[in-house]
Amino acid sequence: MRHLMMTTTAALALTAFAAHAQEVRVYNWSDYIDEGLLSKFEQETGIKLIYDVFDSNEVLETKMLAGGSGYDVVVPTGTFLQRQITAGAFQKLDKSKLPNLANMWDVIEARTAQYDPGNDYSINYMWGTTGIGANVGKVTEVLGEDAPLDSLELVLNPANMEKLAACGVHFLDAPAEMIPMALKYIGEDPNSHDPDVIAKAEPVLSAVRPYIQKFHSSEYINALANGDICVAVGWSGDILQARDRAEEADNGVEIVYNAPTEGAQMWFDQMAIPVDAPNPDAAHLFLNFIMDPENMAAASNYVYYANGNAASKEFLEEDVIGDPGIYPSDEAMENLFTTTPYPANVQRIVTRLWTRIKSGT
Repeated sequence: MRHLMMTTTAALALTAFAAHAQEVRVYNWSDYIDEGLLSKFEQETGIKLIYDVFDSNEVLETKMLAGGSGYDVVVPTGTFLQRQITAGAFQKLDKSKLPNLANMWDVIEARTAQYDPGNDYSINYMWGTTGIGANVGKVTEVLGEDAPLDSLELVLNPANMEKLAACGVHFLDAPAEMIPMALKYIGEDPNSHDPDVIAKAEPVLSAVRPYIQKFHSSEYINALANGDICVAVGWSGDILQARDRAEEADNGVEIVYNAPTEGAQMWFDQMAIPVDAPNPDAAHLFLNFIMDPENMAAASNYVYYANGNAASKEFLEEDVIGDPGIYPSDEAMENLFTTTPYPANVQRIVTRLWTRIKSGT
Protein backbone atom coordinates (compact mmCIF):
# COMPACT_ATOMS: atom_id res chain seq x y z
CA MET A 1 0.00 0.00 0.00
CA ARG A 2 2.82 2.35 0.89
CA HIS A 3 4.29 1.74 -2.57
CA LEU A 4 1.01 2.67 -4.23
CA MET A 5 0.81 5.89 -2.23
CA MET A 6 4.38 6.82 -3.09
CA THR A 7 3.82 6.11 -6.75
CA THR A 8 0.77 8.36 -6.75
CA THR A 9 2.72 11.13 -5.04
CA ALA A 10 5.51 10.75 -7.57
CA ALA A 11 3.02 10.82 -10.43
CA LEU A 12 1.57 14.12 -9.20
CA ALA A 13 5.05 15.56 -8.92
CA LEU A 14 5.84 14.38 -12.45
CA THR A 15 2.69 15.95 -13.84
CA ALA A 16 3.36 19.26 -12.13
CA PHE A 17 6.95 19.33 -13.27
CA ALA A 18 6.57 18.08 -16.83
CA ALA A 19 4.98 21.31 -17.97
CA HIS A 20 8.22 23.23 -17.73
CA ALA A 21 10.90 20.57 -18.24
CA GLN A 22 12.37 19.83 -21.64
CA GLU A 23 15.14 17.26 -21.30
CA VAL A 24 17.35 15.25 -18.96
CA ARG A 25 20.77 13.94 -19.93
CA VAL A 26 21.96 10.59 -18.53
CA TYR A 27 25.47 9.11 -18.90
CA ASN A 28 25.65 5.39 -18.07
CA TRP A 29 27.74 2.31 -18.82
CA SER A 30 27.32 0.61 -22.21
CA ASP A 31 24.45 -1.90 -22.55
CA TYR A 32 23.41 -1.35 -18.95
CA ILE A 33 19.67 -0.71 -19.00
CA ASP A 34 16.48 -2.06 -20.53
CA GLU A 35 15.87 0.53 -23.24
CA GLY A 36 12.14 0.15 -22.75
CA LEU A 37 12.61 2.04 -19.49
CA LEU A 38 13.95 5.06 -21.37
CA SER A 39 10.82 5.45 -23.48
CA LYS A 40 8.65 4.67 -20.44
CA PHE A 41 10.26 7.58 -18.57
CA GLU A 42 9.60 9.93 -21.49
CA GLN A 43 5.99 8.80 -21.74
CA GLU A 44 5.34 9.19 -18.01
CA THR A 45 7.02 12.58 -17.63
CA GLY A 46 6.94 14.30 -21.01
CA ILE A 47 10.66 14.94 -20.53
CA LYS A 48 13.00 14.13 -23.41
CA LEU A 49 15.70 11.69 -22.25
CA ILE A 50 19.12 11.97 -23.89
CA TYR A 51 21.06 8.81 -23.02
CA ASP A 52 24.80 8.45 -23.70
CA VAL A 53 27.17 5.64 -22.73
CA PHE A 54 30.78 5.18 -21.63
CA ASP A 55 32.93 2.09 -21.11
CA SER A 56 35.35 3.00 -18.31
CA ASN A 57 35.40 4.91 -15.04
CA GLU A 58 38.41 6.82 -16.28
CA VAL A 59 36.46 8.29 -19.21
CA LEU A 60 33.68 9.40 -16.86
CA GLU A 61 36.09 10.76 -14.26
CA THR A 62 37.90 12.91 -16.82
CA LYS A 63 34.57 14.53 -17.77
CA MET A 64 33.49 14.95 -14.15
CA LEU A 65 36.69 16.52 -12.86
CA ALA A 66 36.96 18.84 -15.85
CA GLY A 67 33.49 20.20 -15.04
CA GLY A 68 30.75 21.23 -17.45
CA SER A 69 29.97 17.67 -18.53
CA GLY A 70 26.45 18.69 -19.51
CA TYR A 71 24.95 15.61 -17.86
CA ASP A 72 22.20 15.49 -15.23
CA VAL A 73 22.78 11.91 -14.03
CA VAL A 74 26.01 9.89 -14.21
CA VAL A 75 26.91 6.41 -12.94
CA PRO A 76 30.41 6.07 -11.42
CA THR A 77 31.64 3.04 -9.49
CA GLY A 78 31.79 3.52 -5.71
CA THR A 79 35.53 4.13 -5.32
CA PHE A 80 35.54 6.69 -8.15
CA LEU A 81 32.40 8.30 -6.73
CA GLN A 82 34.15 8.84 -3.39
CA ARG A 83 37.05 10.62 -5.03
CA GLN A 84 34.71 12.75 -7.13
CA ILE A 85 32.61 13.73 -4.09
CA THR A 86 35.79 14.89 -2.36
CA ALA A 87 36.65 16.92 -5.46
CA GLY A 88 33.24 18.65 -5.31
CA ALA A 89 31.96 17.12 -8.56
CA PHE A 90 28.46 16.22 -7.26
CA GLN A 91 25.54 17.91 -5.55
CA LYS A 92 23.74 16.53 -2.53
CA LEU A 93 20.49 14.78 -3.30
CA ASP A 94 17.28 16.52 -2.29
CA LYS A 95 15.75 13.50 -0.57
CA SER A 96 12.36 15.22 -0.28
CA LYS A 97 12.11 14.74 -4.07
CA LEU A 98 12.92 11.03 -3.82
CA PRO A 99 10.00 9.26 -2.09
CA ASN A 100 11.11 5.95 -3.62
CA LEU A 101 14.23 5.99 -1.44
CA ALA A 102 12.04 3.99 0.94
CA ASN A 103 12.43 1.06 -1.47
CA MET A 104 16.20 0.82 -1.13
CA TRP A 105 17.98 -2.11 0.54
CA ASP A 106 19.54 -1.25 3.90
CA VAL A 107 22.20 -3.98 3.57
CA ILE A 108 23.56 -2.39 0.39
CA GLU A 109 23.14 1.16 1.69
CA ALA A 110 25.30 0.26 4.68
CA ARG A 111 28.07 -0.81 2.28
CA THR A 112 27.79 2.13 -0.11
CA ALA A 113 27.88 4.57 2.83
CA GLN A 114 31.61 4.06 3.12
CA TYR A 115 32.01 5.73 -0.30
CA ASP A 116 29.17 8.19 0.21
CA PRO A 117 28.54 8.81 3.94
CA GLY A 118 24.81 8.95 4.63
CA ASN A 119 24.26 8.09 0.96
CA ASP A 120 23.83 11.84 0.58
CA TYR A 121 25.10 12.10 -3.00
CA SER A 122 24.06 8.88 -4.72
CA ILE A 123 21.74 5.90 -5.01
CA ASN A 124 22.82 2.38 -5.85
CA TYR A 125 21.98 1.25 -9.37
CA MET A 126 23.71 -2.15 -9.66
CA TRP A 127 26.24 -4.08 -7.62
CA GLY A 128 28.19 -7.29 -7.90
CA THR A 129 31.39 -9.09 -7.04
CA THR A 130 34.82 -9.73 -8.52
CA GLY A 131 35.50 -13.43 -8.90
CA ILE A 132 36.40 -16.34 -11.12
CA GLY A 133 34.88 -17.45 -14.40
CA ALA A 134 35.75 -20.94 -15.57
CA ASN A 135 35.13 -23.17 -18.55
CA VAL A 136 34.08 -26.25 -16.58
CA GLY A 137 35.01 -28.79 -19.24
CA LYS A 138 38.48 -27.43 -19.96
CA VAL A 139 39.40 -26.78 -16.33
CA THR A 140 38.35 -30.22 -15.12
CA GLU A 141 40.18 -31.77 -18.06
CA VAL A 142 43.37 -30.04 -16.93
CA LEU A 143 43.00 -30.17 -13.13
CA GLY A 144 40.58 -33.04 -12.57
CA GLU A 145 37.04 -33.29 -11.25
CA ASP A 146 38.01 -31.74 -7.89
CA ALA A 147 39.37 -28.52 -9.45
CA PRO A 148 38.84 -25.66 -6.94
CA LEU A 149 36.49 -23.63 -9.15
CA ASP A 150 35.24 -21.52 -6.22
CA SER A 151 38.59 -20.80 -4.59
CA LEU A 152 41.45 -18.36 -5.09
CA GLU A 153 43.62 -21.50 -5.14
CA LEU A 154 42.54 -21.91 -8.76
CA VAL A 155 44.17 -18.68 -9.93
CA LEU A 156 46.79 -17.84 -7.29
CA ASN A 157 48.37 -21.24 -6.72
CA PRO A 158 51.24 -21.48 -9.25
CA ALA A 159 50.89 -25.27 -9.51
CA ASN A 160 47.32 -24.89 -10.78
CA MET A 161 48.11 -21.92 -12.99
CA GLU A 162 51.01 -23.69 -14.69
CA LYS A 163 48.56 -26.34 -15.92
CA LEU A 164 45.80 -23.84 -16.77
CA ALA A 165 48.21 -21.84 -18.95
CA ALA A 166 47.68 -24.49 -21.62
CA CYS A 167 44.03 -23.48 -22.06
CA GLY A 168 44.38 -19.73 -21.38
CA VAL A 169 43.92 -17.43 -18.37
CA HIS A 170 43.00 -13.73 -18.34
CA PHE A 171 43.24 -11.40 -15.32
CA LEU A 172 41.60 -8.00 -14.96
CA ASP A 173 43.89 -5.09 -15.75
CA ALA A 174 42.76 -3.46 -12.51
CA PRO A 175 45.18 -3.17 -9.60
CA ALA A 176 42.39 -2.00 -7.26
CA GLU A 177 40.78 -5.43 -7.79
CA MET A 178 43.77 -7.74 -8.15
CA ILE A 179 45.91 -6.49 -5.26
CA PRO A 180 43.11 -6.83 -2.65
CA MET A 181 42.40 -10.33 -4.04
CA ALA A 182 46.04 -11.34 -3.56
CA LEU A 183 46.08 -9.89 -0.03
CA LYS A 184 42.89 -11.78 0.86
CA TYR A 185 44.51 -14.99 -0.38
CA ILE A 186 47.41 -14.67 2.08
CA GLY A 187 45.24 -13.56 4.98
CA GLU A 188 46.08 -9.85 4.91
CA ASP A 189 43.58 -6.97 5.01
CA PRO A 190 42.41 -6.49 1.40
CA ASN A 191 41.59 -2.86 2.16
CA SER A 192 45.04 -2.07 3.54
CA HIS A 193 46.63 1.24 2.54
CA ASP A 194 49.92 0.32 4.23
CA PRO A 195 52.65 0.13 1.55
CA ASP A 196 54.39 -2.68 3.46
CA VAL A 197 51.20 -4.79 3.41
CA ILE A 198 50.43 -3.92 -0.21
CA ALA A 199 53.96 -5.03 -1.15
CA LYS A 200 53.07 -8.55 0.01
CA ALA A 201 50.74 -8.88 -2.98
CA GLU A 202 53.62 -8.61 -5.44
CA PRO A 203 55.25 -12.03 -4.89
CA VAL A 204 51.80 -13.69 -4.93
CA LEU A 205 50.90 -12.21 -8.32
CA SER A 206 54.42 -12.43 -9.74
CA ALA A 207 54.47 -16.17 -9.01
CA VAL A 208 51.54 -16.74 -11.38
CA ARG A 209 52.44 -14.00 -13.88
CA PRO A 210 54.20 -16.39 -16.33
CA TYR A 211 50.93 -18.29 -16.77
CA ILE A 212 48.64 -15.30 -17.47
CA GLN A 213 47.91 -14.90 -21.17
CA LYS A 214 46.52 -11.37 -20.92
CA PHE A 215 45.60 -8.57 -18.53
CA HIS A 216 42.42 -6.93 -19.87
CA SER A 217 39.17 -5.69 -18.38
CA SER A 218 36.67 -6.70 -21.07
CA GLU A 219 38.16 -9.05 -23.69
CA TYR A 220 37.66 -12.02 -21.39
CA ILE A 221 33.89 -11.93 -21.97
CA ASN A 222 34.08 -13.10 -25.58
CA ALA A 223 37.19 -15.20 -24.95
CA LEU A 224 35.36 -17.22 -22.28
CA ALA A 225 32.13 -17.46 -24.27
CA ASN A 226 33.94 -18.69 -27.38
CA GLY A 227 36.08 -21.21 -25.50
CA ASP A 228 39.31 -19.35 -26.38
CA ILE A 229 40.35 -19.26 -22.71
CA CYS A 230 39.40 -21.47 -19.78
CA VAL A 231 39.67 -19.10 -16.80
CA ALA A 232 39.16 -15.39 -16.18
CA VAL A 233 39.34 -13.27 -13.07
CA GLY A 234 36.63 -10.70 -13.75
CA TRP A 235 33.43 -8.97 -12.75
CA SER A 236 30.35 -11.07 -11.97
CA GLY A 237 28.08 -9.48 -14.56
CA ASP A 238 30.64 -9.84 -17.35
CA ILE A 239 31.27 -13.51 -16.63
CA LEU A 240 27.54 -14.24 -16.36
CA GLN A 241 27.16 -12.48 -19.72
CA ALA A 242 29.83 -14.81 -21.16
CA ARG A 243 27.95 -17.78 -19.70
CA ASP A 244 24.71 -16.67 -21.35
CA ARG A 245 26.40 -16.00 -24.71
CA ALA A 246 27.87 -19.51 -24.68
CA GLU A 247 24.45 -20.99 -23.89
CA GLU A 248 22.82 -19.01 -26.70
CA ALA A 249 25.53 -20.09 -29.15
CA ASP A 250 25.02 -23.70 -28.06
CA ASN A 251 28.75 -24.20 -28.64
CA GLY A 252 29.33 -26.79 -25.93
CA VAL A 253 31.04 -24.28 -23.65
CA GLU A 254 29.80 -24.34 -20.04
CA ILE A 255 30.86 -21.30 -18.02
CA VAL A 256 30.44 -20.97 -14.26
CA TYR A 257 30.98 -17.90 -12.10
CA ASN A 258 32.05 -18.10 -8.46
CA ALA A 259 32.75 -15.49 -5.83
CA PRO A 260 35.79 -17.06 -4.08
CA THR A 261 34.98 -18.84 -0.82
CA GLU A 262 37.85 -16.96 0.84
CA GLY A 263 35.90 -13.74 0.23
CA ALA A 264 35.17 -11.61 -2.82
CA GLN A 265 35.34 -7.88 -3.40
CA MET A 266 32.04 -6.08 -3.91
CA TRP A 267 31.63 -3.26 -6.41
CA PHE A 268 28.81 -0.72 -6.66
CA ASP A 269 27.67 1.45 -9.57
CA GLN A 270 26.03 4.57 -8.16
CA MET A 271 23.73 7.15 -9.78
CA ALA A 272 24.65 10.72 -8.89
CA ILE A 273 23.88 14.28 -10.03
CA PRO A 274 26.80 16.50 -11.15
CA VAL A 275 27.17 19.76 -9.24
CA ASP A 276 26.62 21.69 -12.49
CA ALA A 277 23.78 19.53 -13.86
CA PRO A 278 21.68 21.62 -16.29
CA ASN A 279 18.40 20.17 -15.00
CA PRO A 280 18.70 18.86 -11.41
CA ASP A 281 14.91 18.71 -10.97
CA ALA A 282 14.58 16.34 -13.91
CA ALA A 283 17.59 14.40 -12.58
CA HIS A 284 15.73 13.78 -9.32
CA LEU A 285 12.68 12.64 -11.28
CA PHE A 286 14.85 10.17 -13.18
CA LEU A 287 16.40 8.78 -9.98
CA ASN A 288 12.97 8.41 -8.39
CA PHE A 289 11.71 6.68 -11.54
CA ILE A 290 14.63 4.21 -11.44
CA MET A 291 13.91 3.47 -7.76
CA ASP A 292 10.38 2.33 -8.56
CA PRO A 293 10.52 -1.42 -7.75
CA GLU A 294 9.15 -2.60 -11.09
CA ASN A 295 11.46 -0.31 -13.06
CA MET A 296 14.51 -1.39 -11.07
CA ALA A 297 13.57 -5.04 -11.53
CA ALA A 298 13.20 -4.51 -15.28
CA ALA A 299 16.76 -3.14 -15.38
CA SER A 300 18.16 -6.11 -13.42
CA ASN A 301 16.19 -8.64 -15.46
CA TYR A 302 17.76 -7.14 -18.58
CA VAL A 303 21.40 -6.86 -17.47
CA TYR A 304 21.55 -9.82 -15.02
CA TYR A 305 23.09 -7.77 -12.21
CA ALA A 306 21.92 -7.40 -8.63
CA ASN A 307 20.48 -4.02 -7.61
CA GLY A 308 20.27 -2.14 -4.33
CA ASN A 309 16.48 -1.95 -4.26
CA ALA A 310 14.89 -4.32 -1.74
CA ALA A 311 11.33 -3.74 -2.99
CA SER A 312 12.31 -4.83 -6.51
CA LYS A 313 13.01 -8.42 -5.45
CA GLU A 314 9.43 -9.60 -5.88
CA PHE A 315 9.53 -8.50 -9.53
CA LEU A 316 12.85 -10.16 -10.41
CA GLU A 317 12.88 -13.18 -12.69
CA GLU A 318 13.82 -16.45 -10.98
CA ASP A 319 17.01 -16.87 -13.02
CA VAL A 320 18.17 -13.52 -11.61
CA ILE A 321 17.07 -13.60 -7.95
CA GLY A 322 17.66 -17.36 -7.75
CA ASP A 323 21.21 -17.26 -9.14
CA PRO A 324 23.80 -17.18 -6.31
CA GLY A 325 26.28 -15.72 -8.78
CA ILE A 326 24.06 -12.62 -8.95
CA TYR A 327 22.41 -12.60 -5.51
CA PRO A 328 24.80 -14.43 -3.14
CA SER A 329 23.42 -16.36 -0.17
CA ASP A 330 23.24 -14.57 3.20
CA GLU A 331 26.28 -16.57 4.29
CA ALA A 332 28.25 -15.56 1.19
CA MET A 333 27.20 -11.92 1.66
CA GLU A 334 28.85 -11.97 5.10
CA ASN A 335 32.11 -13.01 3.46
CA LEU A 336 32.18 -10.24 0.85
CA PHE A 337 34.45 -7.26 1.40
CA THR A 338 34.71 -3.69 0.17
CA THR A 339 37.73 -1.48 -0.44
CA THR A 340 38.33 2.27 -0.36
CA PRO A 341 40.42 4.37 -2.77
CA TYR A 342 44.16 4.56 -2.20
CA PRO A 343 45.48 7.98 -1.14
CA ALA A 344 47.49 9.67 -3.92
CA ASN A 345 50.89 8.74 -2.44
CA VAL A 346 49.87 5.09 -2.05
CA GLN A 347 48.26 5.04 -5.50
CA ARG A 348 51.64 5.89 -7.03
CA ILE A 349 53.20 2.91 -5.23
CA VAL A 350 50.36 0.65 -6.39
CA THR A 351 50.71 1.83 -10.00
CA ARG A 352 54.45 1.08 -10.03
CA LEU A 353 53.89 -2.31 -8.39
CA TRP A 354 51.21 -3.20 -10.95
CA THR A 355 53.45 -2.15 -13.84
CA ARG A 356 56.18 -4.47 -12.54
CA ILE A 357 53.76 -7.37 -12.17
CA LYS A 358 52.30 -6.98 -15.65
CA SER A 359 55.69 -6.61 -17.31
CA GLY A 360 57.04 -9.58 -15.39
CA THR A 361 60.18 -7.70 -14.36
